Amino acid sequence: MTSPAPTADPGDTSASVWGADRGAADPRNDTILIRVTGPDGPGITTDLLALLSDAGAEVGDMEQVVVRRQLTLGLAITVPAGRDLVKELLLFGYERGLEINFDFVEATPTRHAQRLIVTALAPDLSPKDLSVVTGAIAESGGNIDRIHRLSRFPVWSYEFLVEEAAGDKLRTALIDVAAERRIDIAVQPHGISRRSTRMVVLDVDSTLIRNEVIDLLASEAGHEARCAALTAAAMAGEIDFESALRERVRLLAGQPENIVEAALEHLQYTPGARTFVRTLRRLGYRVGIISGGFTHFTDYLTKRFRFDHAYANQLEVRDGRFTGELVGDIVDAEAKARLLRQIAYIEGVPLEQTVAVGDGANDLPMLAAAGLGIAFNAKPVVADAADTTLNVPYLDAILFMLGVTREEVEAADAQATLR
Repeated sequence: MTSPAPTADPGDTSASVWGADRGAADPRNDTILIRVTGPDGPGITTDLLALLSDAGAEVGDMEQVVVRRQLTLGLAITVPAGRDLVKELLLFGYERGLEINFDFVEATPTRHAQRLIVTALAPDLSPKDLSVVTGAIAESGGNIDRIHRLSRFPVWSYEFLVEEAAGDKLRTALIDVAAERRIDIAVQPHGISRRSTRMVVLDVDSTLIRNEVIDLLASEAGHEARCAALTAAAMAGEIDFESALRERVRLLAGQPENIVEAALEHLQYTPGARTFVRTLRRLGYRVGIISGGFTHFTDYLTKRFRFDHAYANQLEVRDGRFTGELVGDIVDAEAKARLLRQIAYIEGVPLEQTVAVGDGANDLPMLAAAGLGIAFNAKPVVADAADTTLNVPYLDAILFMLGVTREEVEAADAQATLR
């Protein structure tokens, strides 16, 4: 049942709007849904709630969104028996140029259904893309409770709060959508763990930076082609990581340690890397790097990015030259997962509240161990195995997977500038 638009006479207090035509229904048992739409302005919500308070109404639920300065506000209320708010609400809307509609609805039951967050992200998200995503959610039995745009730059991203969906069925349907539409889609549980995530661990080579540091060193040593072939095979999971690593390190035997300085000049940071790490730190996250590369590089990166934790392999040096051997334990695939757990323990962060980001086969155990494992522009073997993939070239796009909006990123930057 719907009230007149604000152009109607607010003096019309026909009881049919409020329930006299509903027979003997007791209005105290009715929940009334009020929908307010129109141009946004200061004080609308405050004044409306004050009006309801004065009338003795109880607010059972409320949701508000503003899109391009246009307000949509919904309230579910109960009204004391004998109290008619129609005239007051219509006058409220009339004076502010707002449309106010009413409906009788059933009281919302307490819900215990699983709630999931679906994040869709791409350089551009067309209406067709969004239609396919929402269609897959519906076909999986899910109901979209809320849609929120997270960003328009450097990518478009939307977040859908989904209820009632069967998680496995939903993930399977969305994997197909992601492949068909070339969209990155993540499905995560909605709850306190996601909102409380406070630790992120990154791979370095081809994740934080675009290079492979062993290739940079091998290039300085004159063995670029051989090293690059071994690196590609190891990252694709075609050969054992440790064997490939040791063979590549042997190519450096006899080279002066200062080739590291020359290699550092060729480091290329992944677009968005600085924004990503800077924003995480401003949000209070602990951030670490775990690399299958070398401490010469992770020490340098830690100084530039102020990482809280850094682990990598150590090259043996004698008399200022590399011996072609490594010192200590190898940071391989299993070590990366173990170090993730170790950092979480040190920081007192439950594993379900951790995020790991990587691209190579040696990152898979780490991605599996984390609460959220993200395959970032990953090799096929990793993308196929990971729960969440991201194929845009911007590292800061991961922020949107965590529910951080572009506006929040820009606000954090602005606050830092003012300090």
